[in-house]
Amino acid sequence: MKLYYDLHLHSCLSPCGSDEMTPGDLAAMCALAGLDVVALTDHNTCGNCAPFCRAAQAHGLLALPGMELCTQEDIHVVCLFPGLEEAGRFQRHVAEHLAPFANDPEIFGRQLYMDEADRVLGEEERMLAGSTDLPLEEVPALVSSFGGFAFPAHIDRSSYSLLGVLGLWDPSLGFPLAELSHRCPPEFTSRPDLAGVRFVTDSDAHYLDQVWGAEHSMEVPERTPQAVLAWLAGREKSETA
Repeated sequence: MKLYYDLHLHSCLSPCGSDEMTPGDLAAMCALAGLDVVALTDHNTCGNCAPFCRAAQAHGLLALPGMELCTQEDIHVVCLFPGLEEAGRFQRHVAEHLAPFANDPEIFGRQLYMDEADRVLGEEERMLAGSTDLPLEEVPALVSSFGGFAFPAHIDRSSYSLLGVLGLWDPSLGFPLAELSHRCPPEFTSRPDLAGVRFVTDSDAHYLDQVWGAEHSMEVPERTPQAVLAWLAGREKSETA
């Protein structure tokens, strides 16, 4: 079956995300956009994934909990999980590797925990905007050990990306797939070092008006998180649309 996806979305728990990116409003916007499969991937946390997944389910969407992990090299990696239990265990692990700094809302923005009815439950005091001390080379196996799948985010950008930091794609890192930004130049994927790499394109939306319509799709045998993760890992014989 053909499912339209956006697997890189932020809520108001991300310090750079708009306060309007509440779990409920974000899920509603995704439904209005005609998406089928979505994932919440706040910076270094899965703290709003539960309300987002419940709100998304109420709108008929398949939602995966996730995180945009920042490695010690300042490289962003999208980490997706089949369920909230796995995501929660991964979050607790990442929390042990965050920098020991408090968030400054005046500089980085607020970090709001909310429920699916958009009620504020609290505010994260630790700074989520910085890097962890987790090395990039360990991320694929680490995320897999929690039942998830990881891929480098927005590799066509100059900052916080694998190519922006390292300069070249390194197959030995173990990433079979990478993310492109919505405005990636068509010729970018012709780079010789990207030969054989599969791609997805996500919005990386931090504001409601950055959630775009149904443009990118996957072909999966069933509408489940496991099927989505298998497709991302290349275990399904399908291609990015």
